[in-house]
Amino acid sequence: MTDLLHFWSQHTPIFSILLPALTAFSLVLLGNPGSGSLTTDWRQPWRRGISHISGILGLIIAVSYLIDSSQGQVSVYTLGEWAAPFGIVLVLDQLSAMMLVLTYALAVPVVWYASKEWDTRGRYFHTMVHFLLMGLTGAFLTGDLFNLFVFFEILLMASYVLLLHGQGKARFQLGIHYVTINLLASALFLIGLGMIYGSVGSLNMADVARLMPTLAADQHKLAVAGGLMLFVVFGIKAAMLPVGFWLPKTYAVATTPVAALFTIMTKVGIYAILRINGTVFDDEYSHQILMNCLLVIGLITSVYGVICAIGTERLRRFVGFMVLSSVGTILVAIGMNTTAAWAGALYYMVHSTLIAAAFYILSGWITSQRGEFKDHFKIAPLMKQNKLVSIVYFIIALMMAGLPPFSGFFGKVFILQASANSEHQMIIILTILLVSFLSILAFTRVGFMLFWRSTKPEDDLNSDDFHKYEALPSKAPARNDHTIYLLLAGLTAYVVFAGPIYQYNYQTAEQIKNNPVYEAALLKRDAEGQFISVQPFDPSYLPETKYGGEVVDPNAHLIPYMISESTLEGENISEFKQRQIDQQHIEQTQHDDNQLKPAEGP
Repeated sequence: MTDLLHFWSQHTPIFSILLPALTAFSLVLLGNPGSGSLTTDWRQPWRRGISHISGILGLIIAVSYLIDSSQGQVSVYTLGEWAAPFGIVLVLDQLSAMMLVLTYALAVPVVWYASKEWDTRGRYFHTMVHFLLMGLTGAFLTGDLFNLFVFFEILLMASYVLLLHGQGKARFQLGIHYVTINLLASALFLIGLGMIYGSVGSLNMADVARLMPTLAADQHKLAVAGGLMLFVVFGIKAAMLPVGFWLPKTYAVATTPVAALFTIMTKVGIYAILRINGTVFDDEYSHQILMNCLLVIGLITSVYGVICAIGTERLRRFVGFMVLSSVGTILVAIGMNTTAAWAGALYYMVHSTLIAAAFYILSGWITSQRGEFKDHFKIAPLMKQNKLVSIVYFIIALMMAGLPPFSGFFGKVFILQASANSEHQMIIILTILLVSFLSILAFTRVGFMLFWRSTKPEDDLNSDDFHKYEALPSKAPARNDHTIYLLLAGLTAYVVFAGPIYQYNYQTAEQIKNNPVYEAALLKRDAEGQFISVQPFDPSYLPETKYGGEVVDPNAHLIPYMISESTLEGENISEFKQRQIDQQHIEQTQHDDNQLKPAEGP
């Protein structure tokens, strides 16, 4: 048991990535028939079972990570045992642990809901969900900018397939737009990484943050430009204005469980802004440019989203615009750039993700009971579950608009309290209150169209309308209502434990802002206590590898500080390399002794 616990602690962060990856590959190997044969395929229960077990295990692992990191420690996993900044590292801290819990807390009920019917409408649904989870968990855990790009691409490729799940002309058309926008964002991502690497010489987050203030003026400006280019990329992912117009229409055409699952996608962009632009590029020049812009962008996005929601004519697009508005509120909090504001942003981010997912699933329920009217805001016959659906809608509306005593209200209160020390306090308060008021008007308008203006069902037995109405389901789609209740129960618990949760968020915000903690956890020091880094960057330097031949390496003496003793004693270090390590160690020791030798008298 002791050995098992040691193995768990030694390899902790990577399990959260390996689990969905192995699950996805297992589902691929299980095979898939045509989408029309999935309902009768003997392997479908196995797919669902594997998917559910993996999701529950992922949630358990995420919760264990949350407990482990709650005391403020930062866990680092070095892939290949090469330490940062030379090797790839995974970093588990309070923010990444919280995002993992949020991801699985959303994925588990949504996948359970989709497994009743939706997963038979297209092949590889469960496979793509777990590839998506692999990309999400990797993005939240990586400590390297390039690997953030890699995991972004993994989750995006999975999202391309999931968006087209169920087929259809509208999904294909908007899927092309979605793919095009994200390919452009990926190109900008690579350009930004090239600018950062060309000026800093490193892509490790902690190393870049440490080296930024030491750069020459021209290199610093180039690195900042690269950071701002990444900000544009993350803004596209987060759907902030003016690069977020794609979200409402795109999410509106996705199938109900996919749209609900995609509510976590915008939070990946927000996470990246917080992690990269908020802490890696944390020097005064970068913050002065970024945070002031972010505050303005957040205010505009928040107001724009709710105004467009008032004018929309379809329920699913209405939800999309409300998601856009909530993104703006989070960006406002991040733009204030204080610990309290970031804590409020984290609290509100969890709320906005889960409530938006519940709203998308409610949209599927409403669409199923309105027949040919679907989710259009047109006067239709009274829904068969009109009272129950209207009550659920009313609760979701109160939560999403930010009215007491629900989680949205607490999130906005935390953000408003944090604005006390901001020079833009009045603008922030007035905008958030205005958005809340407009949200109430928007939800009232939608509720009025869907419920209060409903016509009496046709009672003429010979009428076609009567037979159409009778053919409509008298119950919610399978597991639809139960999934909503589960999400709403989670948000209710989120309010009950708002005190300790906010305290955790506050500690998380403090940890994010404390770059020396990251440097101490990720970067290694040599015998003199100096950080081992790639600076000064020499593009002509080529370190010797196992198969690189006998090349003199002036940095061989640093190897013992970068890898474990077991690896150092293994066959990976050639005899030629070992002689260099020993010789440089002797020379370094003699140099230190000469420095300490007292001067002789005249």
